[in-house]
Amino acid sequence: MPKSRIIYVCSNCGAEFLKWAGKCEACGEWNTLKELRITTSDGGSGKREASQPVSFDQIQQEGFSRLMTGISEFDRTVGGGIVPGSVILLAGDPGIGKSTLILQACDKITQMPSNNSLLYVSGEESAEQIKMRADRLGIKAQNLQFLAETNIDSIVATIDKTKPGLVIIDSIQTMCQEDIPSSSGSVAQVRACALKLIEMAKTNHIPIVLIGHVTKGGEVAGPKTLEHLVDCVLYLEGERYGTYRILRGTKNRFGSTDEAGVFAMTETGMAEVKNPSGVFLQERKKGATGSCVTATLEGTRTFLLEIQALTSLTNFGYPRRTASGFDFNRMQLLIAVLQKKARLKLDNQDVYLNIVGGFRIREPACDLAFCLAIASSYTGKTVDPEMVVLGEVGLNGEIRSVSKPEKRIAEAEKLGFKKVLVPAFSQQPQVNSHCKIIKVRTIQEAIEKALQK
Repeated sequence: MPKSRIIYVCSNCGAEFLKWAGKCEACGEWNTLKELRITTSDGGSGKREASQPVSFDQIQQEGFSRLMTGISEFDRTVGGGIVPGSVILLAGDPGIGKSTLILQACDKITQMPSNNSLLYVSGEESAEQIKMRADRLGIKAQNLQFLAETNIDSIVATIDKTKPGLVIIDSIQTMCQEDIPSSSGSVAQVRACALKLIEMAKTNHIPIVLIGHVTKGGEVAGPKTLEHLVDCVLYLEGERYGTYRILRGTKNRFGSTDEAGVFAMTETGMAEVKNPSGVFLQERKKGATGSCVTATLEGTRTFLLEIQALTSLTNFGYPRRTASGFDFNRMQLLIAVLQKKARLKLDNQDVYLNIVGGFRIREPACDLAFCLAIASSYTGKTVDPEMVVLGEVGLNGEIRSVSKPEKRIAEAEKLGFKKVLVPAFSQQPQVNSHCKIIKVRTIQEAIEKALQK
């Protein structure tokens, strides 16, 4: 007889507990433990036959080839194409362009000589609604089959019967399994449906793309274990009413997680941006205070971005700090360094930071650019418009070295910049550049050399 037991799973971190509690002991979040019923078969204590392991050097990859979508920005982000049998989770805010990007990828795949048949499963929209969007985007996709279904058993049976070259599930939160007594989107449903799809993908070597919703905090809705189960997790970021979108990978078992694809939302869908640095800097106003250009690395690519800062006298007793595209705690740290080591009186100044184009910077190599943008706005002096700034800022005001300075300098020279401000302790870049290399040791020295009188 099958046996069932109840456990409680944290929807934030995926930790499991035998008893319910108001606070998750693993991640510290409140009211995140959800009830999950697990059914197990009574297999008894009898002996089972041993499985036969396979020697690692005898495993061969016969006929292995990645499925190329024809969208280079997407293919680069997933590691050079979609691996057969892999499961990809694509997440993003509502209306950001997830379904649009996937439809365009399906259109490109069906136009390839391999003549792959694709299956698009939707639990949110009807066939007429999907067709309306496809017509607006100019998508033909003759080999694209559509299925409006939410029952996961029916979907798995359809995949097993048709054997498509790629399956799109839009979205995983709408799928359900009948024998689980909970609504669609719950922890139990999302987990069970994902496991069935993953088993189907691995058994038949069929790649599956799961489109997922995100919470207000920007994370994938449902259990955190969903991100651990899939092979690749992609986030489509950007301002909903802005032009540019950034496709970023946070997990990839078959490639790097440092790559990023840049798209522009147009009337005909998502257009690839081949030269993101030039696009992000094309509207830059030279000679403006509070503006500084830096270079950040995303995998194998280098992006030149404009950092904007604005300081103004606060009207309240406590100054306001706001950062867009940059970690707020890191911003507070840099402001403290400017106050202590550069003698800038920012304790009565509201400080606003912004990265032009909706980009997000996570590496500390752009710290010095943020500091110089703030100093420029506060002093009213401009940063040299022909200069790119690199460097990590320490708590003692020292400027620390950055990784791969030669790639950053080469990108700066390609876009016409004449000077590069770098840490004095970094190794001499191995690049034949015509840019003037200016080395600095401290934040105060950087302000003196970068700000124009």
